[in-house]
Amino acid sequence: MNPLLSSFLPFFLYLSSFGTILLVSVQALSIREASISDIQQAFKQDQLTSRQLTEFYLSEIRRLNPVLRGVIEVNPDALYQAGKADWERKAKPYGSLPVLHGIPILLKDNIGTKDKLNATAGSFALLGSVVARDAGVVARLRSAGAIILGKASLSEWANFRSLTAPNGWSARGGQGKNPYVLSADPCGSSSGSAISVAANMVAISLGTETDGSILCPASVNSVVGIKPTVGLTSRAGVVPITPRQDTIGPLCRTVSDAVYVLDAIVGYDPNDGATREASKYIPRGGYRQFLKAHGLQGKRLGIVRDPFFDFTNKPSQTLAFQNHFQTLRHAGAVLVDNLKIDNIDIILNATASGEAIAILAEFKITLNAYLKDLVASPVRSLADVIAFNQKNSKLELTDQIGQNIFLASEATNGIGDVEKAALSNLTYLSSNGFEKLIMQYNLDAIVTPGFEVAPVLAIGGFPGISVPAGYDDKGIPFGICFGGLKGSEPKLIEIAYSFEQATKIRKPPSFKP
Repeated sequence: MNPLLSSFLPFFLYLSSFGTILLVSVQALSIREASISDIQQAFKQDQLTSRQLTEFYLSEIRRLNPVLRGVIEVNPDALYQAGKADWERKAKPYGSLPVLHGIPILLKDNIGTKDKLNATAGSFALLGSVVARDAGVVARLRSAGAIILGKASLSEWANFRSLTAPNGWSARGGQGKNPYVLSADPCGSSSGSAISVAANMVAISLGTETDGSILCPASVNSVVGIKPTVGLTSRAGVVPITPRQDTIGPLCRTVSDAVYVLDAIVGYDPNDGATREASKYIPRGGYRQFLKAHGLQGKRLGIVRDPFFDFTNKPSQTLAFQNHFQTLRHAGAVLVDNLKIDNIDIILNATASGEAIAILAEFKITLNAYLKDLVASPVRSLADVIAFNQKNSKLELTDQIGQNIFLASEATNGIGDVEKAALSNLTYLSSNGFEKLIMQYNLDAIVTPGFEVAPVLAIGGFPGISVPAGYDDKGIPFGICFGGLKGSEPKLIEIAYSFEQATKIRKPPSFKP
């Protein structure tokens, strides 16, 4: 068990009873840094209830969120859900409940919930909109007994409104802060999901990724992020960018926690056609069976040094990855070094690859469809959102930040010859780049620092896992990313978990200025 769970620490909670606010001192378990397994063990031993756990996180949100801005809103029904979970735990035999039962989770604010919470992608344009149903992943989380604690902040519109918008900023949420170094980039767009988990304002969280939006905030906020194969998790009910690249995945403090969440959210959803094809990748028995301490044994890992391992003026990263390569070898992995991905310079340039051209057209089509499907909404099209931002410039900081991506997308007219050529080029770049490299050298995965490999994985719909890998001279975290072919999550989990257990690098945030 987490040593923190074995000690009792006093903390204060404001409890409301029939309109009277009481200051109550309670003896409660210290649950900072506790894993899902730790929490479930505490539930089993009657050391902790879901209500106490939820109250703790709500108190931490009140304490930390005014600075960190990782949470946009909390669920007014969270404590009711926690009480219900406690009742169910007493009524049912231990072991019969799912592993996420009674565990609070934050959802990125572009993930729809059919409850009292909003789903706005951080924008006032969507405030008050009503979704038709829970997002597919939310329905699965509810079935697993998770408590929907609230909505995490994000880079507004998942970083797809303007080229000059700061990472982690949204009109509704304000500027998210990196809990390790407050002045450092929190990255995005799933910034709040990573910030909140890192700072122990919640146990687990969900983010979304189109290109880097899970892997990047995971890396710089020292948490684990899993970007699943596109279609492995349903995108239904999530504010879209492009169904060709969008994916939903967990951000958690440990690989095991992230895998428990992944197990809960994967699967076929009739509201997302891509899940039918991708469901063939889901292993019988789920993903937790691949949490193996010796999972690196015999794995063939490709090292693509150019351009990913350029650590000019970054001595701490240079030393860290030299040590990590040693760790991987000692754990039984075979490192295939100095590999190249064909056309990597083009792949990493969204304009040259065609990624930008394709997504601009796809975004307009899919966003308009999403907005039209809402039960109620102040806006019904991308054009409406653009007009809202112009009319509410002070609220949305339109004069300062602009909306040039929106304007470029609105100027598109479906999937024409130019877009088809771009899509064809992306397919070519993936098959003759990353896929060819993996097959040519019989690799299980490639290893890269940070998140710079994100476009390689994004354009092909490939999975990746980011694990904490160290802290630079200023204390800013950086991660290590393991990426593989579609459906390779079992191998990636074995690799990531084995690396995590061998290194145990993550430490709680320092809140440096």
